[in-house]
This record gives sequence, C-alpha cells and structure tokens, in this order.
Amino acid sequence: MMARVTILYFAALRDASGVACEVVDSSAPDLRALYNELQARHALPFPARQLRVAVDGDFAAWDEAPRDGTEVAFIPPVSGG
Repeated sequence: MMARVTILYFAALRDASGVACEVVDSSAPDLRALYNELQARHALPFPARQLRVAVDGDFAAWDEAPRDGTEVAFIPPVSGG
C-alpha cells in the first residue's frame, strides 16, 4: 500500500539530504525500509540502528508501517558539550 508521508531531517541528516523536509510516496512495508529508501536517495550517513524514528511527534518502532498523511522524523545521534 502506498503512503504519502512528510519526512523531517535533523542535524547531519538535514545536511546530507540538503533539505529540512520533503513529502514522499512510498510503498515501504515499515519505517526501516522507508529510511533505507531515503538513505539510498540522499546518501544519508547513518545506518538506521544509530537513529531514532518518530511519527507525528512520538517515538515509534522501526517495524511500524508508514501511514498515509503522517509526519516521520529521523533523528541522528547528537553530542553535547
């Protein structure tokens, strides 16, 4: 099933993709597969295992299916100082 989702990129992912957000259509079965599609498209620097994923502002599990009309955020590791 095809889902249209808004993708939010933060920090190094935003730098790598060149955009802060984009709307994509995907038939990925889960959020990990969706990230893998985007990683291939934008040469994103982190594997999914190093990221957190959120859907509509709440942390989500990687095995959840993308839902049409939602906002998905991929959050890279950050360092503080």
